[in-house]
Amino acid sequence: MAMVPRLDLRQSQALVMTPQLRQAIKLLQSSNLEVNAFVEEELERNPLLERDERSLPGPEAGHRVDPLPAQTEGQDSHAAASSDALPDAASGPLDAEWHNVYDNGASYESPYGRGGRADFADELSGVEDLAGTGLTLREHLGEQVRLTFRDPRDRLIGAQLVALVDGAGRLAITDEALAAAMGCEVERVAGVRSRMQRFDPVGMFCRDLRECLAVQLAEHNRLDPAMQALLDNLDLLARRDRLALLQVCGVDSEDLAEMIAELKRLDPKPGASFDAAPAPAVVPDVLMRRAPDFVESGAWILELNPETLPRVLVNRGFHARCQVGARNREDKAFLAEKLQSANWLLKSLEQRATTIIKVAQEIVRRQDGFFRHGVEHLRPLILRDVAEEVEMHESTVSRVTANKYIATPRGTFELKYFFTTAIAGTLGGESHSAEAVRHRIRSMIEAEDPEAVLSDDAIVERLRQEGVDIARRTVAKYRDALRIPSSVQRKREKAVPA
Repeated sequence: MAMVPRLDLRQSQALVMTPQLRQAIKLLQSSNLEVNAFVEEELERNPLLERDERSLPGPEAGHRVDPLPAQTEGQDSHAAASSDALPDAASGPLDAEWHNVYDNGASYESPYGRGGRADFADELSGVEDLAGTGLTLREHLGEQVRLTFRDPRDRLIGAQLVALVDGAGRLAITDEALAAAMGCEVERVAGVRSRMQRFDPVGMFCRDLRECLAVQLAEHNRLDPAMQALLDNLDLLARRDRLALLQVCGVDSEDLAEMIAELKRLDPKPGASFDAAPAPAVVPDVLMRRAPDFVESGAWILELNPETLPRVLVNRGFHARCQVGARNREDKAFLAEKLQSANWLLKSLEQRATTIIKVAQEIVRRQDGFFRHGVEHLRPLILRDVAEEVEMHESTVSRVTANKYIATPRGTFELKYFFTTAIAGTLGGESHSAEAVRHRIRSMIEAEDPEAVLSDDAIVERLRQEGVDIARRTVAKYRDALRIPSSVQRKREKAVPA
């Protein structure tokens, strides 16, 4: 069989992920902090980009979202979605193939800027809203060591104990090991540690929970033999074995209830609350408020949070001057590359903003009952439902709702919170949201009679009477997810009213 060269012509299709498309997809699924960090890097890297320092003429009017009519729920609401004044993307949907889109290199400016507050208030934050910087836990303990001990050796042992304590206030090293490491007597280390256990906060430098609680009870002169017996049998308390605790402690039910209530008032991790960092504030991407005619129309107003939108533009004058002074092909190629990169960045930012507000509008329209009446009226919703209405791919909707938050009159929620699975209704009735069912289970258990604790089977029966077709194992799974103990454990716990 002879081997000869041959020329063939073949035609095939392939999806090309251009750098511009990858950039647009990355920005779409990034949080507002990540987008701002990326824009800051581009401002340093691209000389044609600059931050727009101009003041905005006034707040944006936002986008009006009218509720779905009751008779059209479950039907096609594309006409209602298209009636809103949605800004069109300048370069088509993100699902398009960008490698065959012609770009004439024209400068492009983003219409969005910064300003305003996430809580819809007009007043600026005061100095009282700023978190103060206090002493750390180790600095606080170190000051007490210097004020308490005069002997240099005791101060050295105390400093070593401060260095070894963890964030909860526990010590993982024994007195014998520390004494051997420091070359001193065990009694001296034990004495220093015993005095330091009364430092503020009380209960530090203990090796376990029992010792920590005992120190705090001794500080309040409440460490009697019955309480000591209770501390020695914390495993029975964890199992809520009331009868065994009554026998071990030698007290009646009323005294046991008071002892357990006193234990609950103690701090099991005294060091954790002292050095706890403030919870990071969530800056919403979308702001939601009632329309001026809300009572009559029931409409909502949505707008992008200007604080999360980077405000950049292309310096066309600087580009023109550089283009005139370009002397060789490399300079012109560099300018063309930076101009195209700047234009694509601004287009991607506007496309991201447009897509976020478009998806948020459809979510608000679908979950109108939640915003009016609460979590009990949360409807089942999947990505496909929103994707069909906004004419996007499910993957695009998934990227839009990732790490994005909306500030509503009911609080700030992640957009993914509104996507819940459906639980079928009884006799072919309307399906229910899994989140709403979990909330209903919690409400039932919180309102149950201590003398008639609801079992999982009883919860299933009540839910089916309300039109929710749910299995017992599903109720048990939701109850475990809510960190609610079983009916047997709740019955033991409510038998001790502490």
